Amino acid sequence: METATSHEPAERGQDTSARATSPTSSAPPAITDASPFATRSPLDDRALSIVEATPLADLQGLVDRARVAQLAWADVSVRDRALAIGKIKQRILARAEEIAELVHRECGKPIEEAALAEVLPNADLVDYWTSAIEELLDGTTIELDALSYPGKMGRIHKDARGTLALITPWNYPVAIPLRTLVPALLAGNAVLFKPSEITPRAGALVASLFAGILPEGVLTLVQGGGDIGSALVAAEGIDLVVFTGSVATGRRIAVACAERLIPCSLELGGKDAAIALADCEIERTSNGIVWGAFTNAGQNCAAVERVYIDKGVADRLIPKIVAAAKALRPGVDTAMITTQKQCAIVRRHLADAVAAGGEILVGGAPEEGSLAFPPTVIKLATEDTALMREETFGPILPIFIVDGEDDAITRTNASKFGLTTSLWTRRYNHAHTLAKRLRSGVVTINNHGFTAAIPSAPWTGAGDSGYGITNSAHALAELTRVRFVLEDRNGAKRELWWYPYTPVLRTIAFAMAKLRGGAGIGGRISALFKLIGALPKRLTGG
Repeated sequence: METATSHEPAERGQDTSARATSPTSSAPPAITDASPFATRSPLDDRALSIVEATPLADLQGLVDRARVAQLAWADVSVRDRALAIGKIKQRILARAEEIAELVHRECGKPIEEAALAEVLPNADLVDYWTSAIEELLDGTTIELDALSYPGKMGRIHKDARGTLALITPWNYPVAIPLRTLVPALLAGNAVLFKPSEITPRAGALVASLFAGILPEGVLTLVQGGGDIGSALVAAEGIDLVVFTGSVATGRRIAVACAERLIPCSLELGGKDAAIALADCEIERTSNGIVWGAFTNAGQNCAAVERVYIDKGVADRLIPKIVAAAKALRPGVDTAMITTQKQCAIVRRHLADAVAAGGEILVGGAPEEGSLAFPPTVIKLATEDTALMREETFGPILPIFIVDGEDDAITRTNASKFGLTTSLWTRRYNHAHTLAKRLRSGVVTINNHGFTAAIPSAPWTGAGDSGYGITNSAHALAELTRVRFVLEDRNGAKRELWWYPYTPVLRTIAFAMAKLRGGAGIGGRISALFKLIGALPKRLTGG
């Protein structure tokens, strides 16, 4: 099983595994050909700092250490855990330029995007979870019928799940890990965190944010490629696997977890659609769709990868989309494609669409070897192409003209993915009605793709997009175990339903069935008298 190098197929601890030579150093790092790590920046092909892989032989020992540390960490009060983890907000903001620069060099995204997507939302993330976690983890008392269960009270607790394996991709190498790390640690879990081998330095930076805050072993950074990811999933003592990456790898992880009867949380990408209805506001719709398609060069599981435009507005909307895309500068306004492997997939999808009769309206593939792929808009005459079926994960915006909203929704729901969909219209009430018909975990009206930055809003999908949940209180369903504790203060020598089984008990059972609705009013009155007569006999041993 490989760990993934992101959605098309990609894949803390106090220990950080990246050795610090300057990320901008031009001297090639001394890494063997067998190294799993990306060694050069997609920006300018300059060498990146050396990263050392975690030895496979050490992995089980790290898991064992984490399990011991987790028990002590879970005993720390929720308030004290929140006070400790709350300190990383200031660290994130104080290191904003460092984080943005590292993501810029390692991923190839503009510094502005790195700051807006990988720094600022994480401050909100820490605020939300540290302020809400006590209430969210607080136990709840359940009501018990005093006649059926005399002297009893029950309480539901949310305990830490245990020791988690977290495997994350390269496209948002700071934000995606923190969306799981912060609530998982607050809930009392220990985490072994394996970042993508494409962005191991960003992963080391994430781990360093917690340095000196957590007890040794509560957060452990694990660096490496597919072999270390597979070993982590299979390690004895892992209680939950949280994975963001490709569908193929996610399926293998699901099977591996099922065989060991442990849960997994999978976010596996998307083929998100934007639906432009006939009454959409042209300027906002064109600007929003262009941003949704080309932010991070489309290397985003929630990127707009299909646009269905009502034929009634197509002649006005398409030229605006083309003009907005044409104004973007590849490698400046839009990110570089992070890897040559991903760029090859984007090229293949575009060529396939052109061969199927697609008309490129702006953009097109760059010269061979370049990662500065221009924002590309293509008008399609058929959906029978990889560009409309598979996740492209690149800066291509395919447009398909539809015959009204029903046609658009049918085509949107036909995808095997179901992560997010946007509706563009001035009829808000109608949009809410349409949203109920969409097979998507997230639906936005007159916006697209940004809600993963809202920590109180659940992020989830359907179909091949997986079934994990990050953000919001709903994420705790996977990060915690539910425990029910019943307290019995009944001083009687025996319960009504304990041995011996007697005719008196039988009379009581059937009388209670009638009283609870198994008979008409006359039958209930008769049953009540039978119950009154039988209960004292039962309580004295009858």
